[in-house]
Amino acid sequence: MPEHIDCPYCGEPIETAVDTSAGSQDYIEDCPVCCRPIEFRLDVDAGTDQYTLTTARDDD
Repeated sequence: MPEHIDCPYCGEPIETAVDTSAGSQDYIEDCPVCCRPIEFRLDVDAGTDQYTLTTARDDD
């Protein structure tokens, strides 16, 4: 499912795909605008399939 976030480096709004089928996970994707690595933390509640997505800079 698509999720809209703002890049923590350049501030541009971007869209990323969220896949909750694998459960909670940490992963890195490059910003399609500035090409810097964004750290994603996906927390999935297996009982309700609700999720929280947080982002951070790779250099924090």
